[in-house]
Amino acid sequence: MSTTDAGFTAITLTEAELDRYVSHAPTRGLLTGPGLPARTDVLTFSPLRTHGLRTLADAAGGPFHLAEELRSRLVIGELLNPAGMESESILLDGATGEITTAYLFEPSDPRPFAPSLDTLLRFAAVTEELAGLRGRFASLAGQYGPTTAAEASRRLLGLFEEGTDGKVPPYWKAAALIRPLALVAGPGTASGLTLDVPARVLDQEFGHGRVARFEEVDFPATLTHEPTRRFLRETGLPEEAVLFHADTDMPLPTLREYVTDERAGDYALDDLPAHCDHLMRLGCLTEGNSVVIDGRTGAVLTFSEPEATLYPLNTDVSTLAFTLWLLHHERTIDEHLGRELTTAAYDQLAAAMLHTLTTLDPTATLPDTTWHYWTHLFQDEAGGVL
Repeated sequence: MSTTDAGFTAITLTEAELDRYVSHAPTRGLLTGPGLPARTDVLTFSPLRTHGLRTLADAAGGPFHLAEELRSRLVIGELLNPAGMESESILLDGATGEITTAYLFEPSDPRPFAPSLDTLLRFAAVTEELAGLRGRFASLAGQYGPTTAAEASRRLLGLFEEGTDGKVPPYWKAAALIRPLALVAGPGTASGLTLDVPARVLDQEFGHGRVARFEEVDFPATLTHEPTRRFLRETGLPEEAVLFHADTDMPLPTLREYVTDERAGDYALDDLPAHCDHLMRLGCLTEGNSVVIDGRTGAVLTFSEPEATLYPLNTDVSTLAFTLWLLHHERTIDEHLGRELTTAAYDQLAAAMLHTLTTLDPTATLPDTTWHYWTHLFQDEAGGVL
């Protein structure tokens, strides 16, 4: 095996290394010639550098009873799933060149990934073009909104359909339908927040009259972060969204007021955060989680009522609105497709959702985020939120 020196950008194998394992001529030519990138935006082949070519039987180990046709598949890489998710391995059929994926702790059910290694590299390359708005997506640079996201999705899905007879594997279909949604909202040049989320985007998604916009009298005096006040007045939040219910019946309370009025006797006030008068309750999530805003900074947090503990949720109210939009829109996509993604590849759909969210809001990946509601929610297949 050899790699290039500058950044280890390619991994190649020798004819001798392939002889025992790979008979498919185009695959041999690729592996001994141009080679494989060590890493792309969505996957890595670095296990080849660490372990060399290994069969699935050797890599999985343990008391698995693998079908004979699976034992000889080669582990050549991994999907780059968001932190906290299990690594899914990329498998090569050395006789046919077909690419599948499987978890090494449960390798009995490989899933289709690409008809060939060459096609896989093309899929990864066009996904990177989308992420950087380069190449076939360059004309979309600087454009945002649902129409732009839909166009990016159409282009990416069309590129994936080439060479697959229109049968796009679930991982790439999730990528084509979900990742372009990061283009729905642009950077917050006008709002002073992370994102500029036009009010019409929420109205179109949730329906006119179903987005709560607040007045000055609704805000406690300790909400001093002006971009947050303006966003809540002019753009607002959905009254009802997936697992979220906004407080709209009365002026928005501070966390101290909420606990005193609504949860009297459940907590000693001394157990509340020291800055609870600067935390404003926007609404509730599931399982006793309140959504609160730090009135000084605009940061959005969850207050876990069972634990009386604060956890980061979103950078600010603009990324909270985008997250609620994303969850609602995913269900619209799911209805259009039936249950294809959620039944065949829930974990791959969850990974696409988390990637899209963290592209715009890195809260889940920050060092001080020890637990994150959205990450937990998206990964909970049993809960069925996606």
